[in-house]
Amino acid sequence: MYVIIAGGGDVGYHLAKALYQQGNEVLLLEKNRRRASELGEEMGDRVMYGDACEVRILNEAGARRADVVVAATGDDEDNLIICQLAQSYFGAKRILSVVRDPRHEALFFRLGVKETICSTRFIFNLLEQEVECGEVLPIGALNRGQIEIIEAEITEESPVVGKTIGELLLPADALISAVVRQGNTLLGVSGLALQPGDTVIALTKPASEKQLAKVLTG
Repeated sequence: MYVIIAGGGDVGYHLAKALYQQGNEVLLLEKNRRRASELGEEMGDRVMYGDACEVRILNEAGARRADVVVAATGDDEDNLIICQLAQSYFGAKRILSVVRDPRHEALFFRLGVKETICSTRFIFNLLEQEVECGEVLPIGALNRGQIEIIEAEITEESPVVGKTIGELLLPADALISAVVRQGNTLLGVSGLALQPGDTVIALTKPASEKQLAKVLTG
């Protein structure tokens, strides 16, 4: 893939390094001259100085051929502008944005940015879920948080031990997608019997999280 990342902070920097190490073509845009210079000393021509909110800079970065544009600056307004330019002006195949304020996610979604990552909301959900549901943790979200990805550890006391996935009375809008057992990922097929030590990965709507947690952990 060719990935353009706007924002040379911690998120952009580590993402760029990880993608490059996986063999992808990456360009990191940073509008602070000093920061761009520091990054350039380490990453060479994979760093470009410029403001990704400007059409000229995105054009020079090759946004028209980008497979993914990631807006990872520390400013939600800038991230929204970057995403809209990449999508509407340059026709980027995929756009993804960091959102600092969870209240802004709905605006991003309405304006066509369907993939967002909000660390504030994720940490809040994690803390809330740990207190309320013990061993069931949210590990991600899809479609602007309309679908939650949860992880549940199955213990000796779990009511689902020995039962197959097909036997579980799950909420109507919940789905077990995989089970991790002794380091191996198993597809969540209906005939798979759950064992202590299993980690269940499930998809659910937020309103059904507590009900799903009760089914899995009791």
